Amino acid sequence: MSEIVKFLLIATAALLAAAAVSVAGLLGFVGLIAPHIVRIVIGTDNRFLLPGAALFGALMVVTCDTVGRLVMQNSELPVGIIMALLGPPFFLWLLRRNHYEA
Repeated sequence: MSEIVKFLLIATAALLAAAAVSVAGLLGFVGLIAPHIVRIVIGTDNRFLLPGAALFGALMVVTCDTVGRLVMQNSELPVGIIMALLGPPFFLWLLRRNHYEA
């Protein structure tokens, strides 16, 4: 596969993910992050991956909400801001960690 085709496919995937996040909001981004983290920790067995991703996603949202409430005592920092700070560095790490071969 040529380098141009690879670049176009990656750019298309990034735009589709960005469109999905813009429609669903940043909390929908949890659905992209949680399965990857759980797959790294638990493995690829879908019997454990699906419930693990659901529980970890819920735990991640509650944790980010708690952090948002603790950071600003008199007001509330939206949970989406905390998620936005976690998501991009994680995906950059994930991309650099895995060397995909075509």
